[in-house]
Amino acid sequence: MQRPDFQAEIQELNLAYLMLAQQMLRSDRETAMFRLGIGNDIAELIIGLSSAKLVKMASSQVLLPKFRFDDVLLTGLLAGKGRDAASSSLHAAILAAGKPVQELDR
Repeated sequence: MQRPDFQAEIQELNLAYLMLAQQMLRSDRETAMFRLGIGNDIAELIIGLSSAKLVKMASSQVLLPKFRFDDVLLTGLLAGKGRDAASSSLHAAILAAGKPVQELDR
């Protein structure tokens, strides 16, 4: 049985993510940083990427987007589990806002 190779899909997703992140950061930096779950250092790095570096970074074998949630409660709320969709979404946003942002290790 052959294992699927998702390299092309990973590269496509990485490129779409980086292009969207760069566009979001240039448009409204603070909101984008919150939505992406990144800190100032990573925001600066993404904004400063040239097109060539963006493509090179996207061609990594590593999936660049990362889930901001790692607990069952937040995952369930994002999936719509709760009393109603509006309160689940609001509750999920509040919980996600309390999660730490990603910073670069120095």
